[in-house]
Amino acid sequence: MLWPRSARDLWSWEPLEELRRLQREMGRAISDTWRGLTVRVFPAVNIWTGRDDAIVTVELPGVDPGKVELAVVGDTLTISGTRQPDEVKEGQVFGRRERETGDFSRTIQLPFRVEPEKVEARCAQGVLRITLPRLEADKPKQIAIKATQ
Repeated sequence: MLWPRSARDLWSWEPLEELRRLQREMGRAISDTWRGLTVRVFPAVNIWTGRDDAIVTVELPGVDPGKVELAVVGDTLTISGTRQPDEVKEGQVFGRRERETGDFSRTIQLPFRVEPEKVEARCAQGVLRITLPRLEADKPKQIAIKATQ
């Protein structure tokens, strides 16, 4: 009971105990939520859009850029590839393992259709930068207003 329902309940209502109960429940809910968030989305992606294009950056440290595939269909970009696990020598064990390895695939819906033949991708220092030009037909058009008399 968060609030007393009647005047009779008011005499037995202990607001501090109620706050402690809420604190315990919130702590449990947050703990359960964080426990479920240990799986990270890989690879991390940032997207910027402008009038003429979209820029997508993808964090791919330890991934061979030649093993990454990009596909553009309409307004959808798909990035896929594989990050190989670090080599562990005989007698060594992981003390901590936070970097994702294995196959990955991210599909991103863009706010406009893309000119697929004009897409450019460059990779430097583990960051893939993809420039996706907006389809000419999807660009906003300036419309002149004619004055009438």
